[in-house]
Amino acid sequence: MSKRKSGRNIHGILLLNKRLGVSSNRALQEIRRLYNANKAGHTGSLDPMASGLLPLCFGEATKVSAMMLDDDKRYQVIVKLGVMTDTGDSEGKIIAEKRVPDLSLEEIEDCLQSFTGKIDQIPPMYSALKHNGRKLYEIAREGKTIERKARRITIYELKLLDVTKDSLTLDVLCSKGTYIRSLAEDIGHKFGCGGTVSQLKRTQAGIFKIEDSLALDELQEMNLDELMKCLICVDEPLNEIPKILLSVSQAVLIKHGQQLQIEETLPISGMVRMYSEQVFLGLGEMLLDGKLIPKKIFNLQSDVA
Repeated sequence: MSKRKSGRNIHGILLLNKRLGVSSNRALQEIRRLYNANKAGHTGSLDPMASGLLPLCFGEATKVSAMMLDDDKRYQVIVKLGVMTDTGDSEGKIIAEKRVPDLSLEEIEDCLQSFTGKIDQIPPMYSALKHNGRKLYEIAREGKTIERKARRITIYELKLLDVTKDSLTLDVLCSKGTYIRSLAEDIGHKFGCGGTVSQLKRTQAGIFKIEDSLALDELQEMNLDELMKCLICVDEPLNEIPKILLSVSQAVLIKHGQQLQIEETLPISGMVRMYSEQVFLGLGEMLLDGKLIPKKIFNLQSDVA
């Protein structure tokens, strides 16, 4: 007797506007149940205290989720000055409080400029990075601190949106591996008063923007047909990769994992998107000698018309 499927085979990317107070995994499971999807994953978690854009991948789209982890991200963050917590955000225990100095706009802008570009950042103890097989936050919860190596990241943009006596609202465009909590703490230290994240929202991830995202309550009002129309094609995040068109006979060989010798001269090499009759087949590698090697084949057959 064949094993019964646990859900539908659906493929695509959903842009979720994650609400405050839930983990990324819980948010994923809530949406997965709406679709009754067999397979799902997210593309880089948001802490429960953070809201905003969380791209969710279903079915074959999970094959591109790892590539999306490398995308640049944009955040809007409120940095509370004069307060330091053990976690670097408002959910942590306050470990120190200091008077916030009177700061001019010029001093603030100079500080932000010093954090723009390629910088070295020490990851926070409350992170999922591992040390000798254990996650740092597990060690931190035991009251222990270990030395962490600084990592090179890039802050492409760091703009001041608003300022009060004891807070800064910032727009941050950064590379993968950036910890906004560490950035907030480092800015606070630069002013001599410390700082912590009081609010955090992700507004962009790669090519995707929060304006195009949907909240859980909006999705719950939809029927299956409407939900399916919300899904973005699995190849959408791959648009910067060169495209190659194959014949039907070539597509059959590629689907079976066979290499092809492309006779016509193509001005591309390296990773390519493969298509046949406007159908996305997957990713391959184009060699300089004209050989096309399949690397990641996608089966986009769906249970939903």
